[in-house]
Amino acid sequence: MKVKINGQTGQELFESVRSLIASGDLKEGDSLPPVRELAAHVGVNRNTVAGVYQRLVKSGLAETKGRLGTRIKARQSQQQQDGITETKLIDLADGNLLKEWFPNLEQLAGKAQLKQFVYGEAPILSDIETFGLEWFIDVCPDNMGLSITSGAVDSLERLMSAHLLPGDQVVVEDPCYLGSSTAIKLAGMRPVGVKIDAHGMIVDELESKLKKGARAVLFTPRAHNPTGCCYSEERATAIRQVLQRFPNVLVLIDDHYALLAQQPYYSLVPDNGVFWAVFRSVSKGLGPDLRLAFVAADPVTTERLHSRLTVGMNWVSRILQSLVICALTSKSVGQRLQSMSEDCRQRNQWLIEALEVHGISIAGPVEGVNLWVPVNGDPQARAYELSKRGWLVRPGGQFDIDGKAMGLRITTTKLDQELASQLAQDIAQVDR
Repeated sequence: MKVKINGQTGQELFESVRSLIASGDLKEGDSLPPVRELAAHVGVNRNTVAGVYQRLVKSGLAETKGRLGTRIKARQSQQQQDGITETKLIDLADGNLLKEWFPNLEQLAGKAQLKQFVYGEAPILSDIETFGLEWFIDVCPDNMGLSITSGAVDSLERLMSAHLLPGDQVVVEDPCYLGSSTAIKLAGMRPVGVKIDAHGMIVDELESKLKKGARAVLFTPRAHNPTGCCYSEERATAIRQVLQRFPNVLVLIDDHYALLAQQPYYSLVPDNGVFWAVFRSVSKGLGPDLRLAFVAADPVTTERLHSRLTVGMNWVSRILQSLVICALTSKSVGQRLQSMSEDCRQRNQWLIEALEVHGISIAGPVEGVNLWVPVNGDPQARAYELSKRGWLVRPGGQFDIDGKAMGLRITTTKLDQELASQLAQDIAQVDR
């Protein structure tokens, strides 16, 4: 054999492979010896080696390639993320709302009831808890518990660690939000994609993934990123009917746009669902640095989430909680949120109408700060051609899970009616 894997027990063999990876003797893409060959070489039962390979896969160190055997898996590198760049192009790729739309933090700090706390005091402010329970009361089962986390992705990471193991499959919408797919991969789990249309996940595909052993499903019920799609009542009902046949699957619902949403929320939690969580971040409406999310979940999930918070950061800063509840209960901030929501809707509509002039249709309803524009040719090439005309957009391939997304994601918050018209014309010209 080319590599010196040694050991007489499963643990010794596992550590041997792990050491070879750390030393660089085994590199990304290298094939491990066939089970029979390694078992004969070290003098152990083939089942022992097979178990070692399964553990390597679950640990994220290796991956199975069917008839090609088991290979060393690539380390997760820095993934694409939303955010501003130094580009001189018109940046329609950053996924941001406009900074001037957010509440004035100095004014909030002057009105918030800021005070010191000591260890052992309640981790959630009573006003925050009351707001959260009232926010979820009409959309969640009666047995819900409430937690506070540091945002939507933090919620996802903690909820997965509370229920799942490395190697578990998590069903996601395909195309999928960059932050979610990255978090799943870094946790050692495998995102598996289900195609979506204007109404949400394709039901038959979802059922197929669940039958193949997926342990969790992540939904974005409104303002899906990157497409802007919102789940219809009919689709949500059909999905709940499927999930009723898999009551132990973890149902995760990222309702990140809740503060700004105009489209209705339709529950995706089945009546007999054992493990579920709905999380709503305030960052979309209040700003990325007010990084706080409300999490409603079943009692077991709530207890596990609290346990993980206790041994880690213990609580979300009560100073941050004070600022957030001050904003959420402010009449002026409430008016600002309504204006932001309408602003986003209007900018989306400008681009939708401009594209229709050129025969490009956006299926709706859509919501959020991004639109998904279908293209006929290679999205990467189309994005490059648009860059030569002064536009920075995200090609669909950055959001791919299992399929090939034939579209461009365009953040609409910087568009006015004139820019939308010019952009639509340029898209039509480069996609001929």
